[in-house]
Amino acid sequence: MAVIVNVHEAKTQFSRLLEQAHAGQEIILAKAGQPYARMVPLTKEAGGRRPGRLAGQVGPEFFEPLPESELAAREGR
Repeated sequence: MAVIVNVHEAKTQFSRLLEQAHAGQEIILAKAGQPYARMVPLTKEAGGRRPGRLAGQVGPEFFEPLPESELAAREGR
């Protein structure tokens, strides 16, 4: 269940709300009584690259040169 917090209160309680969001609590920030933004914890996948995760999913045609017509279209010729 989400907790709804007014922006003014959120400013004064930011550290506490940040800890709650990090712990998994969804925090809805309200402005003039209307939902405005949401604080949620980041998932582990957000921001991280995993090289090789698409291995085996790209066919050999991916590495073939593009046809001249395709190259011309991309270059605006």
